[in-house]
Amino acid sequence: MAQSADTMTDIHDLLVIGGGINGCGIARDAAGRGLSVVLAEKGDLAGATSSASTKLFHGGLRYLEYFEFRLVREALIERETLLRAMPHISWPMRFVLPYHKDMRFDSDTPTSRLLGVVMPWMKGRRPAWLIRLGLFLYDNLGGRDILPGTTTLRLTDTPEGRPLEDRFTKAYEYSDAWVEDSRLVVLNARDAAARGAQIMTRAEVVSAQVIDGLWHVTVRTAQGEQIIAARMLVNASGPWAGEVIHGALRLNSRETVRLVRGSHIVTRKLYDHDKCYFFQGTDGRIIFAIPYEQDFTLIGTTDAEHDDPSRAPVCTDAERDYLCDFASQYFQRPVTKDDIVWTYSGVRPLYDDGASSATAATRDYTLKVDTSAGAPVLNIFGGKITTYRRLAESALDKIGAVLPLARGKWTAGVPLPGGDFPHDGVAALVSELRRSYPFLTDSWALRLVRAYGTEARDILGEASEAADLGRDFGATLTEAELRWLLTQEYAHSAEDVLWRRSKLGLRFDQDQVADLQEWIASHAREMMRAAE
Repeated sequence: MAQSADTMTDIHDLLVIGGGINGCGIARDAAGRGLSVVLAEKGDLAGATSSASTKLFHGGLRYLEYFEFRLVREALIERETLLRAMPHISWPMRFVLPYHKDMRFDSDTPTSRLLGVVMPWMKGRRPAWLIRLGLFLYDNLGGRDILPGTTTLRLTDTPEGRPLEDRFTKAYEYSDAWVEDSRLVVLNARDAAARGAQIMTRAEVVSAQVIDGLWHVTVRTAQGEQIIAARMLVNASGPWAGEVIHGALRLNSRETVRLVRGSHIVTRKLYDHDKCYFFQGTDGRIIFAIPYEQDFTLIGTTDAEHDDPSRAPVCTDAERDYLCDFASQYFQRPVTKDDIVWTYSGVRPLYDDGASSATAATRDYTLKVDTSAGAPVLNIFGGKITTYRRLAESALDKIGAVLPLARGKWTAGVPLPGGDFPHDGVAALVSELRRSYPFLTDSWALRLVRAYGTEARDILGEASEAADLGRDFGATLTEAELRWLLTQEYAHSAEDVLWRRSKLGLRFDQDQVADLQEWIASHAREMMRAAE
């Protein structure tokens, strides 16, 4: 039974529902502005959409065809802001866009419809001059300092052209950036906690009511149920935003979420260089082929309607075959299902703007404050990982209209944990780490720096040999690193460790996974006994 407001001893300013990138980004920004913040996530941090992206900080080149210029400009500006704030988990990448005369527009785009009227003789084709114009806008719409601009490539007898069919002789090469998406979420959560936020994982919001102008929210954990009082709620539950609105919060709202599934395949390494490919299909859609985790290639994504957030998204056989066939239109050696080592799928919770297709639905974010229950709730719809920080700032603009803030915008340029080194300083940091810890191999040191940045030293501590780090569970995952993940990064299971705090799951067999899970369970029992 909910306590009345006058007997509630601990009233928080903000309760954030959802531990994806939007929820953790908002919690970090709000805590840094002096608000008392609680974040409740029903599963693991980045347990859904935020660990299932294409892993790119990008402006969204194809969004120019939908005239989403504000979204693209904001994302382009953010790329370099974020590269400076997290140089360990994000870095520049070059994308090769092979040109061919049969490239066509998606018929749903405003650009396609406009050109169909003013240039009907083009019959939906993308001429080279128009692609180059789009890339010129992409280079200049948000400005650049770190990232180089577009160039034209010859593909004949070059590393970029070697994996492709001989018919591709020309390409455009442009810049975007990579990001370790699920680590981005965890680092935002950690920074929020360092600034005073309370981060609760495995904590499901089951009901809420307003008493004396305050939200009283029932949260269920493994230890039972508890009630959290807050002046304002933020519904950042992603695919479950609609369920939270109409279920736990019981709001009378017409706002709806459009769920769009994006699936990816990971194959054995398809080529040797470090550049990505931007491929366009005969249906007007695009996919990326990206070097992944040193030994693999990531291919994605699809756009398919997904009608039920409670149904876990999976890459269907049809989506798998679509991606294989798509990539095979470009690569000399066909991509088959036998090349695939892993698939994953995520659901994008887009704002339902009435678009005719999943591909055409806006990727922009929409923020709506609802006060119909007698206390405010901010509902978050849509968004993309590149603009998460700007979304958080926009959310705090709306929160600041309700709650007093101790300071203004502050997150631009402030590094995330481990990111306090120059944006081009990874190689130097790896060399420094190897000098301090000679037992590290190049690949091991690089993996640690790419995951933890300057905090890699906190994990390695005073170790003088590999044995000092404790048991090696495989693929250089040691007991010392595992303890860090469990005590500092909210990991609770082998899946959390192998697929969200890292992608070491690609290198673990079933027996290794079982051993890891048993050690984690034993560690949890030790912690419980120590707490008694």
